[in-house]
Amino acid sequence: MTQINKIDSAELYIIRIPLVSPFETSLKKITHKEVLILKLNSGDYSGWGECAADTDPFYYYETIKTALYTTENFLLPILFDTKKIKLEDIQYLFSIIRGHNMAKAMVENAMLDLISKKKEKPLYRLIGGTHKNIMSGISIGIKDNINDLLKLIAESIQKKYHRIKLKINKRNDIELLNNIRKEFPNTSIMVDANGDYSLNDLEHLKQFDKFNLMMIEQPFEYNDFYKHSLLQKELKTPVCLDESINCLNDAITAIKLKSCKIINIKQGRLGGLLNTKTILEYCSKNNIDTWSGGMLETGIGRAFNLHLQTLFGFTLPGDTSETSRYFHEDIVSEPVVLNKDGFIKLPEGNGIGVKIIQKTIDIYKVFYKKLKNN
Repeated sequence: MTQINKIDSAELYIIRIPLVSPFETSLKKITHKEVLILKLNSGDYSGWGECAADTDPFYYYETIKTALYTTENFLLPILFDTKKIKLEDIQYLFSIIRGHNMAKAMVENAMLDLISKKKEKPLYRLIGGTHKNIMSGISIGIKDNINDLLKLIAESIQKKYHRIKLKINKRNDIELLNNIRKEFPNTSIMVDANGDYSLNDLEHLKQFDKFNLMMIEQPFEYNDFYKHSLLQKELKTPVCLDESINCLNDAITAIKLKSCKIINIKQGRLGGLLNTKTILEYCSKNNIDTWSGGMLETGIGRAFNLHLQTLFGFTLPGDTSETSRYFHEDIVSEPVVLNKDGFIKLPEGNGIGVKIIQKTIDIYKVFYKKLKNN
């Protein structure tokens, strides 16, 4: 078993990249993506990780600043003090720290990238995946103009995206879906509410059944399994849980209570690829559909999500879309593109398989710090 004998140093970056167009959900609207990135150095090898946290605690309690603090003051000291880090140890290395899954995922993923490069194999092989092209899915934010939205959907269909996700809120959802289904009656569409509804909206939500949706994602608050179970009993449309699922115990609770029929597997929210694999296996054994969610990642985070989707158990198209949908330029040299059938080619090479463009990182960085392991 390949091991890392010592982490020589760690480099932390925060970059701020403009989006091609504003992205709006029921929680907020953004024009730039701010990202925390980690580079771990060991001898001649380096591993990269990306944190899924936002600048604010609206989607999740972690933020870029809390993740930076936790990484610098707790996670990296554990790494620096650990001799002979083995693959089988990584999942438990940070278990002494409660929560902070997004910070943990960034560090764990950087370690996986580092180990797979040292073993001279692609990441998907290190985690037990099977080489294949990956299904694509696009997430479209809330638009003020219905014609703009219909145009984006038409463009997505032409690109052969396997699934279209629409961000919604309860102000104009039914009218919106009526317009969409008139124009695109058979397109695979799901909606994501980011917790904008409550059980008081039950009769309203029942109307969603007439639109033949793949699912409604996270209709209620993140911490309410019981009310989601009441909703799923009343809906034919599958309920998908996202923010509610932060660990294996959450998945077990949701499945036992029948709170959902689908789970959004976001490795950044679940503490990294190894914890995610455990949850994915549990869902598969219990016949729960799953897909890989995204957080508007750069090419580093997208590469991890692509390798993750080589694992057995993913049954639905994920959130992985073309790089050009969100960024004018990326920090890796291999942008995500769709082939003629809407699939995405897995990055080639060892580790995550993409080359980092340091020059682009330096252009957009707003913070940098290097920590040496003395």
